[in-house]
Amino acid sequence: MRIPKAAHTAQPWRIHEFTRDFRIDDVWSFRTPDAGPEDFPVMVAALKKAYDTRPAPAAVNFLFAVRWKLGEIFNWDTPGEGFGGRVPSLTSRLPEELARTKSDMIPATDPFSEVYQTDTEAARELGNFTVHTIMHLGWVQTKDGQYELRMAALVKPNGLFGKAYMAFILPFRYLVIYPALTRSWEKAWMDFGRPNRKALQDQRGESADRD
Repeated sequence: MRIPKAAHTAQPWRIHEFTRDFRIDDVWSFRTPDAGPEDFPVMVAALKKAYDTRPAPAAVNFLFAVRWKLGEIFNWDTPGEGFGGRVPSLTSRLPEELARTKSDMIPATDPFSEVYQTDTEAARELGNFTVHTIMHLGWVQTKDGQYELRMAALVKPNGLFGKAYMAFILPFRYLVIYPALTRSWEKAWMDFGRPNRKALQDQRGESADRD
């Protein structure tokens, strides 16, 4: 469900320190029934497992196929237009203790790169000719005492073309991408998160003990 941008800015996230030159594009909430305060890493692992093992809806696959084809034709996604080229990674802004968390994050096969993860929030990024995007995930207790996932899209478009591109794709995001994302992420919790809470929490506890 789309929620006000103030729902993101009101939280004491670390991401605010590093993204003052980005604008908030959207903020969404995702239901996670029976989740507890320590289940954010469980949800992140569930999302990545779902992405790696389940095909996206046909309409979403089509839109992304068109986007990647346009990027190939117009050289939007070349190394020179991404991180290490035109786009400086957000990791360069992080303090050392936060930057170290990147090495412990579970990798996924989607186009985003890991930035950092704590017990209650995580950031991933994508950079190309059109825009530098930060996908921020956060774990929030609601008024009824439950916990839910929040996702904020923070963007820095590349000039006038980047702004025009973001405006052009907006209807597709609202009509196709975000509804599919909501169904997929909430199903990921039900299928891979909630049933595996204890096992994943125990695994994290063993890892912390070794450290």
